Amino acid sequence: MFIVAALYHFTRFPDPDALRPALRQICDAQGVRGSLLIAGEGINGTIAGRRAGIDAVLAHVRSLPGCETLEWKESTAERMPFGRMKVRLKKEIVTMGQPDVDPLARVGHYVEPAEWNALISAPDVAVIDTRNDYEVAIGTFEGAVDPQTASFRDFPKWWEENRDRFHNKRIAMFCTGGIRCEKSTNWLIGQGVDEVYHLKGGILKYLEEVPEDESLWRGECFVFDGRVSVGHGLKEGPHDLCHACRRPILPEDRARPEFEQGVSCHQCIEETTDADKARFRERQKQIALAAARGETHLGG
Repeated sequence: MFIVAALYHFTRFPDPDALRPALRQICDAQGVRGSLLIAGEGINGTIAGRRAGIDAVLAHVRSLPGCETLEWKESTAERMPFGRMKVRLKKEIVTMGQPDVDPLARVGHYVEPAEWNALISAPDVAVIDTRNDYEVAIGTFEGAVDPQTASFRDFPKWWEENRDRFHNKRIAMFCTGGIRCEKSTNWLIGQGVDEVYHLKGGILKYLEEVPEDESLWRGECFVFDGRVSVGHGLKEGPHDLCHACRRPILPEDRARPEFEQGVSCHQCIEETTDADKARFRERQKQIALAAARGETHLGG
């Protein structure tokens, strides 16, 4: 069984690039795979490995400047859900494109999973899902507003166009692990919204702690690893991934005429040209050849 750890932490890294080599080295030494993003504003990512390896990497992250109070969320996977380890330097650890946003200055009120149902059931509360449209499509909270955004960068524009809908409402926001809400709640406060709340630990913490028979979550939660989705108790869900458009699909979607492994699915077949599809087919051929040689590759 592999441990999957999702983490983020906002802190000031004066020279984030200087932290990358040691971080990559310990991940490789411990057989840990996944993706870690590092920027001047902190660190974000998901990693997977055996218990001892994850513990070693988390201890290293906690030793980084300002990361002593790092929190993370754990789940398990029967198979290694990542093909390799990536440690990347970014401008933002979650891209919103709003230079004045600063989660270290102020964020919304944290709401524990056990208290979330009562909050979002209140008549004066509007619940907003801050995730991308393809994530919302497979699961969300009962009654939540879907902004139908393709990217987190689109959220500020959506709010500007829809803010009048939420006049005199308290705003409750949520995302997968909590990181987007750190920025979106800070941004809303800057827009003059007085009462902003967000789910502490995100959907993952809620699914871990709230019993299914008491849950207001409907569907599955998209995750950015080989499991694709998880449900209550953080059990692996039924979804696979279309490796052409990176959207989740169900097993039965593979039987649809639009589906071609690594080339298209019913959601993206009209979005790409014949030249794109030819390129995807060639890529899929190379993946198949690598698999035949016994090389590990997730994605394609």
